[in-house]
Amino acid sequence: MAVSRKVPLMVICLLLISSSTSQPTRYQMPGANRTGALRPRAIPSKALELPPDAYYDTEDDITTIPPKTVSANRGTLKRCDYNPCEIDQPPCAELAATNHCLCPGFTSHLEAPQVPFLKTVSWNGSDVVLHWCAPYSLVKAYRVTVGGTERQRFGMHRRSGGVGLIENVSEVCVVALNDAGDSEASCMMYQPRDHSLPLKAGLIGGALGLLLFFLLAVLLWRHRQQRRLQTGISLTDTIDT
Repeated sequence: MAVSRKVPLMVICLLLISSSTSQPTRYQMPGANRTGALRPRAIPSKALELPPDAYYDTEDDITTIPPKTVSANRGTLKRCDYNPCEIDQPPCAELAATNHCLCPGFTSHLEAPQVPFLKTVSWNGSDVVLHWCAPYSLVKAYRVTVGGTERQRFGMHRRSGGVGLIENVSEVCVVALNDAGDSEASCMMYQPRDHSLPLKAGLIGGALGLLLFFLLAVLLWRHRQQRRLQTGISLTDTIDT
């Protein structure tokens, strides 16, 4: 009978032990932070998206500044009436500021000027005169050389100038200058004319005129002599009769 009583007690103890291990319980102190024992979990990206009605319009709080536009009636699309070959013409920058027009592309004052264009080298009767066109650059002066030697300097607004008499065949060049340096030279060969030819022509013409006057004088004298002879003959005939 003693053995049969021990068996149910042992079975009861085993059942109690198995039930306690299969259902563990957590003990939490009163007043403790329940979130402290929780581990962070990854939040899906869809959970971060807000519904369409959660967005609000902020246009009332933002002030937009429209870009400045230049009206066409101010002439900004018109090219300046600038002729680089015209004498004593103001710089294109002044024309642009006054007339609100566009200038062609000019190089910076930090760069040497571009090459000017030498148009003509001619003799005007007393001087050899050059005509040139300005480059699209900032120019402060022009230098003219004859045979590699500087002959004259002209101001920034000049487009022509005389260099005196050139007696021999020479290369005449014009160079543009500014603070950054000198441009390349624009050159032409000048062949002087025979300046004594007009004098010779004048002397020949004068000699021919004197000769013609002398011939007319001789013809007039002979004509008078013939009239006198005829008058004398007619008087003699009347006396004889």
